[in-house]
Amino acid sequence: MKSIDEIQDEIIEEFSVFDDWMDKYALLIDLGNALPPLDEKYKTSENLIEGCQSRVWLQADYREGSVYFEAESDAIIVKGIVSLLVRVLSGHTPDEILNAHLYFIDRIGLNEHLSPTRSNGLVAMVKQMRMYALAFKVKNN
Repeated sequence: MKSIDEIQDEIIEEFSVFDDWMDKYALLIDLGNALPPLDEKYKTSENLIEGCQSRVWLQADYREGSVYFEAESDAIIVKGIVSLLVRVLSGHTPDEILNAHLYFIDRIGLNEHLSPTRSNGLVAMVKQMRMYALAFKVKNN
C-alpha cells in the first residue's frame, strides 16, 4: 500500500500536466465521475457533511486496523474533490490519517481556485474524515 504522501505526490503530478484551470476542472470532474456510486443505504442525514453547500455523503468503515471511506456528492466538482480525499486517506490507519499533512490541496492550486463556500466544504470534508479516524482510534484502543 502506498503512503499518504506517495498518493499526494501522484495527484500533484497528474494535475501538473495541465496549466489551464479549465483542464484541471475537467480532470476533477473525470475523477468524480470515476468514483464508485455510494450505496443508497449510506445516503442518510447522519452521513451528510455539515458545512458543505452541496450535499456530500461520507461513509467510513474500520477493517483490520485501517479506515476505508466511500463518498458521493450531488455536485460534480465537489464529487471530484471528495474523490481525491478518499483516494489519499482511505485504507490508512487512524494515526496516519490524523497526522497527515494534506499538502496536495495547495500544491495543485485547489485552495485558490475554489469559491469560499467550496473551500469551506473542503475543510468540512477533511475535518469529518479526521473525526472518523479519531473515533475509530479511541474505540479500538
